[in-house]
Amino acid sequence: MEDVREEEIAGDGNETSPHRVLNINDASLDPKPLLFLLCFTNLTYSVKVRQKLTFSSVLARPAEPEMKTILKDISGEACDGEILAILGASGSGKSTLLDALANRIEKESLKGRVSLNGEVLESRLSKVITAYVMQDDLLFPTLTVEETLAFAADFRLPKMLGESKKKVRVQALIDQLGLRGAAQTIIGDEGRRGVSGGERRRVSIGIDIIHDPILLFLDGPTSGLDSTSAFMVVNVLKNIAQSGSVVVMAIHQPSYRIIGLLNKLIFLSKGQIVYRGSPTNLHLFCSKFGRPIPENANPTEYTLDLISELECSTNKINSLVELNNTWKSPKNKKSDTILSLTEALNLGISKGKLVSDDVNISNIKKTFANPFWTEMSVLYKRSMTNSRRTPEIFAARLITILTTGFLLAIIYWQLDDSPKGIRERLGFFAFAISATYFSSCQYLPVFLQERFIFHRETAYNAYRRSSYVLSHAFAVLLPLFVFSLAFSTATFWTVGLAGGVTGFLFCFLIIYGSFWAGNSFAVFVSGLVPHLLLGYTVVIAVSAYFLLLSGFFITGTESRLSGFGSTTPLSSNIPMKP
Repeated sequence: MEDVREEEIAGDGNETSPHRVLNINDASLDPKPLLFLLCFTNLTYSVKVRQKLTFSSVLARPAEPEMKTILKDISGEACDGEILAILGASGSGKSTLLDALANRIEKESLKGRVSLNGEVLESRLSKVITAYVMQDDLLFPTLTVEETLAFAADFRLPKMLGESKKKVRVQALIDQLGLRGAAQTIIGDEGRRGVSGGERRRVSIGIDIIHDPILLFLDGPTSGLDSTSAFMVVNVLKNIAQSGSVVVMAIHQPSYRIIGLLNKLIFLSKGQIVYRGSPTNLHLFCSKFGRPIPENANPTEYTLDLISELECSTNKINSLVELNNTWKSPKNKKSDTILSLTEALNLGISKGKLVSDDVNISNIKKTFANPFWTEMSVLYKRSMTNSRRTPEIFAARLITILTTGFLLAIIYWQLDDSPKGIRERLGFFAFAISATYFSSCQYLPVFLQERFIFHRETAYNAYRRSSYVLSHAFAVLLPLFVFSLAFSTATFWTVGLAGGVTGFLFCFLIIYGSFWAGNSFAVFVSGLVPHLLLGYTVVIAVSAYFLLLSGFFITGTESRLSGFGSTTPLSSNIPMKP
């Protein structure tokens, strides 16, 4: 595959440096000088072992915490144009090593050195030039493939690039990922038929490479895919590497065809390297150890089985580690001259990396690609698009609210101004306000789904957290307006509340504010609790506490908790004393 980049159309008439995209239709590859070299030396990472809490341990003096070594003296390198694959059994340290290389582990707890072209990456620059694709495909099910990539482009590409160039970049990426036939198909989920598993995985990769990063890390990109889909995914990664990126991935038992696409392998066992080298030298290494790979066996699968067998004995696995430390595999000749990081980045940008309208890394090394209001606009647009395509959620909540309103209207029909009627009004207000909170539980699944997408997108500064919170608050204004109007209309005159139009507007605003507070509380809980069932429990329990302390049920008595009444969102502001 030739590392050829085609010029994109300048489009909007501005004479700026055009971005170039990878042409994956050319099957030849011309040799090119080494541009980026990622080196990692003596990486060691340990964590504290959580102690079991027993009665004797509580009374005893605190002992030194036991440490468990996850990575031990890991060294290696990866360069642009090649794929480095990390293999090993579950618990061997693959994902931890990937996190260490991607700067996702606190530097205080990680020993060793990770550098790009001899320089340690600062956090801000790392987020600009790095992409990390998680194992789970965290996507909005109602968006199409093209829309998903278009929103990613709006987040990660600078506003000055122009809409026309962003669209060209998205279309080029769709072709690069082999998604042209599925471009207008929704992602889908359990309830909606959408793209296939392999296509979903390629969309996930596309989201993170929309800005054409220098460093690309992937955790299990082929997990759960059939052999054909897995090969297509790795083939796309090969093309990305040959476009000038450093690709490092953790993978499980690659097939014969996938092995042919890999350039370097690292086998891990209990946090130690047992083999580091090219796939072609794996046969020689195993023969040197005295366990040659059978002629018709998959070399990586055989090696993983061998490692699992040797792990039963510490001495045997250590002998394999020692052989790797002393064994010198044949090395491919690389360019002896490595540019400085700044020079390499500027050269990479001039060739189309880090999609930007600038040609100097110092001018694009910003914390965020776009200003605050642009982020809010894009986030608001995405939220409204998702809302329009899930009318069943809106309809279910509206039906629930109307049903509750009609039941309250029947139960509290035309209350008078007698002492009994006043007490019954308090009951109506208590139930009406609490119903706005409890109805917010219906949105918890939506909020929890967005929670994981939010964490993935903000991990590399796709947008500010504040812009997400505010855009979400504005996106729910219209549906909450409809809910509040429907509930107020169904109950105000039927219950016999006074005040005419002014009283109705006042009642509407109170209900509107209660809906908004309940909605915001559900969002807050989804940010703290990652599980749906636990989220339901927390929302219902806390809402019940709010209602109990609101002042609707305890009047005319002193209470030790009376001071908390005014702090609850459901507070009636009724004095707790007569």
